[in-house]
Amino acid sequence: MPAIYHVDGNSVVTSPNAAGPWDRRMQHGSAPSALVTWAAERIPTQVAMNIARVTIDLMRPVPVAPLTIESKVLREGRKIQLCAVKLLADGVQVVGATVLKIKQQSQPLPDDVRELPVTLPSPEDSLVEDGHGATSPFAGMVSMRAARGRFGQAGAGAIWFRLDHQLVEGEAVSQAMRAVVAADFSNGTASTLDFRTWTYINADLSVNLARQPVGDWILLDGESWIGPDGAGLAMSRLADRQGYFGRAVQSLVIEKR
Repeated sequence: MPAIYHVDGNSVVTSPNAAGPWDRRMQHGSAPSALVTWAAERIPTQVAMNIARVTIDLMRPVPVAPLTIESKVLREGRKIQLCAVKLLADGVQVVGATVLKIKQQSQPLPDDVRELPVTLPSPEDSLVEDGHGATSPFAGMVSMRAARGRFGQAGAGAIWFRLDHQLVEGEAVSQAMRAVVAADFSNGTASTLDFRTWTYINADLSVNLARQPVGDWILLDGESWIGPDGAGLAMSRLADRQGYFGRAVQSLVIEKR
């Protein structure tokens, strides 16, 4: 099976497997979010840096179609780099993102500063979530294990996610990309509304990382808040087997089907 994207310079060919659950002609938000993260990681830095924040505005539905990547550095420093990445479809911007990188520097921490451990079941001890490839081709590229609740069902959930497919042809999937792919599933992890009668498409995604995740599995420990005037929030704490390492927030557009 081909990778989700074939990138040649700034030109991108998109596989049909990028499609999301709302419209098969439009990409799942995880796919372009991971693509802009990949593009940002390719921008050279003066010293070794890690991604600390990815903020993505989905300005229009991203079509399953050829794309163009544009990227530039907004702020270059000894300790941080702030860069901007755009995705365009047929000359029209569909995604705008800013990515913050912070210098890698080992810091001996006080003994009382420890990572918050995960007390939920591991992926192996969680319930297998299957059949999601029927709702979204891209979801079929991702394994899911429910540690609490169920994916797509009402209530606060905690779901493990593992990307099982290559995103950019010929390129490894970075740990930041894995985190961003999982994070875009936040609105389905803590669904307050019934998917069959409501849509709750995210208009953006913001992911903050205190450290780089470890391993293939990413946990979303999520909840949603729904307002009375068409907006909502999906929020997740991000974890791996070692403990919690980040947070994700999506702004939701709430509509009746």
